[in-house]
Amino acid sequence: MDIQQNYFSFLGLPESYNIDLQALSARYRELQKTLHPDRFAHLSEREKRMSVQYTAYLNEAVTTLKSPLGRAQYLLHLNGIDTISDASVKLEPAFLFEQMELRDDLEDIKAQVSPEKALGLFMDKVTGQLLEYQQAFSDCFDVRDAASLKTATAIVRKMQFMVKLQKEIELVENELD
Repeated sequence: MDIQQNYFSFLGLPESYNIDLQALSARYRELQKTLHPDRFAHLSEREKRMSVQYTAYLNEAVTTLKSPLGRAQYLLHLNGIDTISDASVKLEPAFLFEQMELRDDLEDIKAQVSPEKALGLFMDKVTGQLLEYQQAFSDCFDVRDAASLKTATAIVRKMQFMVKLQKEIELVENELD
């Protein structure tokens, strides 16, 4: 085991956007049993420290790869593209306008007679759009040439907006409860 490997190699998974989440979970459980610090309690301080580092790396890898957005960002990172701290990708004005409208719609839902039902339908719409972006990212990333990686980067920015909107929907849902 080597924590210098990328997450996919570390977990023995193919470097792809479309991963088998059950295989990821199974591999996590397998490695967790092997690397857990309790198994190293009777060994040297160095071995205990290494176990803690491996376990932390394992947890970080699994958390990243389980998240469709995190996985996309990580794949781009492996290809030299930073989408986490760099927001230099310009998005179309139509997309940005649509985002403003979606947030206005979310605010309007709070005032409706049956906000819970409307919120559920709104969440379905947002989730559907996010799934379309995920498929589009997968299609672009599979090509991996300069143009497709540029398109994939723009799609990840759109995914970031949609994931943030999902979190806002969840906050409104909590307010309604």
